[in-house]
Amino acid sequence: MSRTYFAPAALLPDGWHHHVRIRVDDQGMIESIGSDATADDAECLKGPVLPGMPNLHSHAFQRAMAGMAEVGSARPDSFWSWRDNMYALVDRLTPDQVAVIARALYVEMLKGGYTQVSEFHYLHHAPSGQPYAGPQAMSEALLEASASSGIGMTLLPVMYAHSDFGGKPPTQGQRRFVHTVDAYLRLLDELDTRCQADSRHTLGIALHSLRAVTPEEIAEVLAANPTGPRHIHVAEQQKEVQASLAWSGQRPVQWLLDNVDIDERWCLIHATHLDDSEVRGLADSGAVAGLCPTTEANLGDGFFRGEMYAARSGRWGIGSDSHVSLNVVEELRLLEYGQRLTTQRRNVLQSEHQRSVGDWLYTQAVAGGAQASGQPIGALAPGKRADWIVLDGNDPYLATTSDGNRMGRWLFGGSQAQIRDVMVAGIWQIENGHHARDDDNQRDLRDVLQALQRLD
Repeated sequence: MSRTYFAPAALLPDGWHHHVRIRVDDQGMIESIGSDATADDAECLKGPVLPGMPNLHSHAFQRAMAGMAEVGSARPDSFWSWRDNMYALVDRLTPDQVAVIARALYVEMLKGGYTQVSEFHYLHHAPSGQPYAGPQAMSEALLEASASSGIGMTLLPVMYAHSDFGGKPPTQGQRRFVHTVDAYLRLLDELDTRCQADSRHTLGIALHSLRAVTPEEIAEVLAANPTGPRHIHVAEQQKEVQASLAWSGQRPVQWLLDNVDIDERWCLIHATHLDDSEVRGLADSGAVAGLCPTTEANLGDGFFRGEMYAARSGRWGIGSDSHVSLNVVEELRLLEYGQRLTTQRRNVLQSEHQRSVGDWLYTQAVAGGAQASGQPIGALAPGKRADWIVLDGNDPYLATTSDGNRMGRWLFGGSQAQIRDVMVAGIWQIENGHHARDDDNQRDLRDVLQALQRLD
């Protein structure tokens, strides 16, 4: 049975509209939408409505260590020293614990404005490095967490075989990640039916990085999976760029552009360190740059070359990655502020067609995130899934602003607290800031974190 909703204002593909009537069918898809309408018998929404934000990059288990690697040492700290701490956490986790961590995480994501998560999942095996009796146990834990929290999921099992360029053997800390190509393809087959059972789920593939897979392995995996989202970490750290040059004579993004069919199916995560040719090539490819500003800042990665990339109409989206933040506002704000700090100018990310920085950031991020997720989301339009967030219409700042300044008020002067309600596939998951599983999640997560603490 279809349902009808009425919004005082809504951000549609061509901008803000008022008195918007949205009809949602019994499959959770938007059937029709129109502005300058009357409420009549529709459910009246309590504030301005935006399309839900896709989170295009997540390592769910890393939420358990957020804030736990913020103590300095005598040596300069870096991504690589942080990675050692992450490997220590990996040694301890069970599928049941990962399910609890992920379930609580996904509810936090919903409250932060995300309605779909692309889970870049490489923690596959038992602590010994041997597959579980059911090799998909960890993946199943994440799918269960997605279903019980209500967030949509693009599951991206990761192909990970080596420790560095040139097919070097994996380290002891990586033993839970490693697959042969044959074992990896069997895992995908096992998960395909499971993902097809829920319309909110999509199965894609991920190559961990050019460090972790050889050209031959890349070709074999891609040949077996001609469709669906494809994600890869690339050019996150200068050390990786230098190692790629030593291995192939090319920078990593340039190697991908020259050796792999990079197109709209692809999402290149981070892509932080690009030269001019790589910026142009990535933008022109139609692929999505997967930007994770709060994690990239936390790890000391550097700033993405957003100004030049945007001038080439490059596609991009945002992810929370290691989950030091679960807040759409913080990711988008930091992305723009990073460009301001590097250019020493204001209002950098905008265009001649959209001068509102807030509107430009949000609409670009939802479009790129939707593309990377492989789901019909990212806009309030017929044929799209009914994923949206409702901002608090009683908030004094939002209630008194104009269409042109609304997103600026929220993204640069507001916070996550101004998100009131969140819908996914036509079902309310957050209402007035609360989720039905809040109490259970808090209790279960506390128990898991205490158990992990005892293992320190």
